[in-house]
Amino acid sequence: MCHLLFAKKSATVMIKSYFASTNRHSQTKNTPVNPHLDSARRPSVLQNTSRVSPWLIRVAYLLGRCMILPSFFGHIKVTGRENIPKSGPVILAPTHRSRWDSLVLPYATGRCVTGRDMRFMVTSNECQGLQGWLVLRMGGFPVNIERPAIATLRHTVELMQQGEMLVIYPEGGIHRDGQVHPLKPGIARLAVTAESTYPGLDIKVIPVGIHYSEPYPHWGTDVSIHIGEPIKAADYMNGNLKQEAKRLTADLTHKLKQLSHQEVEISDRIFAEIHN
Repeated sequence: MCHLLFAKKSATVMIKSYFASTNRHSQTKNTPVNPHLDSARRPSVLQNTSRVSPWLIRVAYLLGRCMILPSFFGHIKVTGRENIPKSGPVILAPTHRSRWDSLVLPYATGRCVTGRDMRFMVTSNECQGLQGWLVLRMGGFPVNIERPAIATLRHTVELMQQGEMLVIYPEGGIHRDGQVHPLKPGIARLAVTAESTYPGLDIKVIPVGIHYSEPYPHWGTDVSIHIGEPIKAADYMNGNLKQEAKRLTADLTHKLKQLSHQEVEISDRIFAEIHN
């Protein structure tokens, strides 16, 4: 997955450029922007490459949930599923501990348990060959890490307008030490700017803590996933958007640290009881 998209300066420029052009277009037309515009009337710039195949996603979730994950991991613990809204735009912001995260997340928050599909960014390289065929039909959409295009951001905003659930790892890369590392500003900037540009979207950013009993998960490793309470982007509309985005990032960091501390304590206690 692409974990560096919003870490680069070019991404910030891309965000500003996109929303500036959107505002100019809206002013030129002299008509308000409707955040809930029917998707059939709002063509997606990546509609030919980004979609969810109903039959493929069911098969993948079934295999992952009933066979692959249970056979690989010792015990899987999930808490906080009630914090995921049944509808409306959601950005899942999980800690990043292993490549297994991208399989564990659907187990905890995907269609089988919430009735919602997940959308996620992937590098252009991951969209090639058989892997790419699968990724693009399971909700992934490509992004060029070195030169993220405005089209990618536009598609991301469209997903929010359509009430989709998007996954972005706020730490960037994988960190196996269990600590919450400085978050990239992209999630907050995207959420706050989109909410400001399209009032009424009601975007929710949900912190997710993932913890493995081993830094490098292997057969028999235990894993716990703790889903925190939503952070509402609409609560960060009280001043300068840049400052409000920083405030959202700080609050997200605090919640992830709380979840990480909590998940270690709870997981250690639960797994100790299980093994005893």
